[in-house]
Amino acid sequence: MPDPATTLAPKLLSQAAAAGELARLAAEIAAHDLRYYQDEAPTVSDADYDALKLRNAAIEALFAHLRRDDSPSLRVGAARAASFSPVRHGVPMLSLDNAFSDDDAAEFDARVRRFLRLDDTPVAYVAEPKIDGLSASLRYENGLLVQGATRGDGRVGEDVTVNLKTVGEIPHRLAGSGWPNLIEVRGEIYLGHAEFAALNAAALAGEGRTYANPRNAASGSLRQIDATITAARPLRFFAYAWGLLEAPFAKTQSEALAALRAWGFQVTPLSSRVAGVEGLRSAYATMEAARPTLPFDIDGVVYKVDRLDWQDRLGFVSRSPRWAVARKFPAEKARTVVEAIDIQVGRTGAITPVARLRPVTVGGVVVVNATLHNADEIARKDIRVGDTVVVQRAGDVIPQVVEVVPGARPTDSVAFLFPEVCPCDLATPLARETTTAGIETVVRRCTGEFACPFQRIEHLKHFVSRRAFDIEGLGEKQLTAFFDEGLIAEPADIFKLARDERTLESLRVRDGYGETSVRNLKASIEARRRIGLDRFIYGLGIRHVGETTAITLARGYGDVDTFLAAMDKVGKRDPAAIEELDAFDQVGGAVVEAAAAYFAEDHNRRILQALKDELTVMDAERPKTDTPVAGKTVVFTGALEHMTRDEAKARAERLGAKVSSSVSAKTDIVVAGPGAGSKLKVAAELGLTVMTEDEWSALVGP
Repeated sequence: MPDPATTLAPKLLSQAAAAGELARLAAEIAAHDLRYYQDEAPTVSDADYDALKLRNAAIEALFAHLRRDDSPSLRVGAARAASFSPVRHGVPMLSLDNAFSDDDAAEFDARVRRFLRLDDTPVAYVAEPKIDGLSASLRYENGLLVQGATRGDGRVGEDVTVNLKTVGEIPHRLAGSGWPNLIEVRGEIYLGHAEFAALNAAALAGEGRTYANPRNAASGSLRQIDATITAARPLRFFAYAWGLLEAPFAKTQSEALAALRAWGFQVTPLSSRVAGVEGLRSAYATMEAARPTLPFDIDGVVYKVDRLDWQDRLGFVSRSPRWAVARKFPAEKARTVVEAIDIQVGRTGAITPVARLRPVTVGGVVVVNATLHNADEIARKDIRVGDTVVVQRAGDVIPQVVEVVPGARPTDSVAFLFPEVCPCDLATPLARETTTAGIETVVRRCTGEFACPFQRIEHLKHFVSRRAFDIEGLGEKQLTAFFDEGLIAEPADIFKLARDERTLESLRVRDGYGETSVRNLKASIEARRRIGLDRFIYGLGIRHVGETTAITLARGYGDVDTFLAAMDKVGKRDPAAIEELDAFDQVGGAVVEAAAAYFAEDHNRRILQALKDELTVMDAERPKTDTPVAGKTVVFTGALEHMTRDEAKARAERLGAKVSSSVSAKTDIVVAGPGAGSKLKVAAELGLTVMTEDEWSALVGP
């Protein structure tokens, strides 16, 4: 029977069921992120992906204390390609939360009001069309374009300066006056419909590569190693935001757009300043109606608070700004036939069924695969081989199966029997995952762990992936071949391979390799012998430790030796070490248990030591040190009267403090408001510094 937790409304879930559902959603969304951002081979539609994230957010809103360290609400963006030099953004390029209805738009407005504690005066917003293209950042110094970069993972992008300079709508020198001497102008690279059609027509005539849609074409065109290819593509650019800048140049978003236009940029013609919820709804209706007639693709509307001082107060929450949200357009649908159901094994042994579809065009894109999520989802929808199904998509990704078409099922149809053993050669049993409360989840896993070749391959794929060690030239095909031949069995073997001239010589004479390929592979590996601590931690593949958590741990422990010493104690269940780990903000019980299990295994510790011997792991980026709270651990408890908890936390982190969710002997400051309870009592018992909200504000300044 399907797990009811997957279908119950969030408000009907018990705490245990909510924890299990959050675990399922985190694993599923992470798998989709991996396929979309790293492999560029997504297996789910935008609409399905958005629905999963929406459900995750709804459950977290009700069970905030259960939010996981690997929560999808904490992740953003894609990793940079190794073909381009890295560019660290002066201000992170974060993604936006999504809205899907008028009610969501109203809730966004309500959240803004609650945070700012406003009266009934309507909030002014700027509504902008959400261009379906590729984000880019342009750095201008003294009015001259000196660098251009892709968004990448939000913190580090790709240096595509030469390519961006070929785009006619990007000024090499800012026009007019009033621009800061240093500014990063941000916007979207895109292709118009007519230009896209002409590009594909020319490709067909010359037997070249065609693209599924304008967004893919824009991305592929900008990220060409040969800039002359980019120059031959009719790319365009809309400016709509900015990052690092030397001095303010506007008081509102609408004024800023006018300034960008005066400096020589194109800004979207449909952008408008509106007031309140009705204004948001009206702008959406206007753009939805205009969408079919536009000469370029848009996939929604972006709402932004107009006043920039309010944007600054609202700040950010993990991966997205509080002052903006993207409202998506509805998904597109089509019918096709399920020709087969395959089983895939993930890095952690999670089993994912995938429907192989009769090719169908949905919104101009041919799709052939769709994830079926898990056994319970197949049973709930009763999806069978041979069924005619409705699929939907909202962008350029593979669709979801919405439903089976009644009456179109073949007479000889049989229900799909989910396997009980792993498809690997070991045929190890599959087991349902259980939560710490002993509740079964929908996830089935292969119990073979590192003995299972699928999992070992997936671990290696994760290790070399762009957001981990980012080793170019070791894709799935190469890793699988090297694994099968016994050349690479664990991460350290990758670096040993680069030093093994005998093996490298044997590769040079293989079909598909040669001197250049081997030289490039060796160079890619050698370039990663120096690695940041956050990437090192993320590359280990510890369950529940995503990019955000890896960054948190890296900043918290500072250097690799401190991190490993602490994790060794966690693996031995040392109470103080576990308390220290658990005290990190956004690190919960799932991370603690996963880390303890990982570092308790002799096999993992041996692999880790062998890897460390091959590397130089660089210390984490240090937070601010020139503020009165830099480096201090702060806990907020009770009700705050002059600012919200989120606002206080965001400000503390910007000033270099570490915000913890629990009070311990390592806490430096406890900021206590009315209603403070057990945390205040513990602080008093430990003799910690306790401040009122006013005292805290006086300490950190306005």
